[in-house]
Amino acid sequence: MNVASSEGQSSWIAVWALALAVGSAACASTGATPKPFPIPGGPTARRAPAPDDAPATPPPPRIASPSDAPASGATPTVARGPLDGYALVGTALALRGTPYRNGGTDPGGFDCSGFTQYVFAQHGVALPRDVREQFRVGNVVRPDDLAPGDIVFFTTTDPGPSHVAIAIGGDEFVHAPSSTGVVRVERISSSYWSPRFLGARRLG
Repeated sequence: MNVASSEGQSSWIAVWALALAVGSAACASTGATPKPFPIPGGPTARRAPAPDDAPATPPPPRIASPSDAPASGATPTVARGPLDGYALVGTALALRGTPYRNGGTDPGGFDCSGFTQYVFAQHGVALPRDVREQFRVGNVVRPDDLAPGDIVFFTTTDPGPSHVAIAIGGDEFVHAPSSTGVVRVERISSSYWSPRFLGARRLG
């Protein structure tokens, strides 16, 4: 037997074994997938769904803000199902102690219609900004049918509706009066408010 040929054959076997070992190690460490399995971007790769293939999902409900309020006596915008009067009253009562500010529409300070507009906006309803315009929206409610979340109107500084508040149940309402300077609760039957009561409206 030729020694040189034997050594050449041994060298060839050693090189082949080394290449096999290196190739096996590469697959194990890199997670490489041998062909002919699909590879990213290859001709047999599965196409990712395009945006048009994705199932349609409804957009989240839109919450109205005071800036959405109609400029005239249009119907208020109700964005999310029936109005929860008790939740609305909870929002209003949480603002007790907020200072009165003429023209105010946020928790930094409210006037009466800015207060009602802000509270209703937190629950998806855009009220008009002016007291007289708020008086034109919703359904008329008799005084003995008042429920939490109804808006109540009074004649104070001018003839017709000039003050607005939110009924909280029973005989009570919460509002932003200028007389004592903070959002507070009062009674419709009080000697001051009873003769000035003008009417009530219900939204939702």
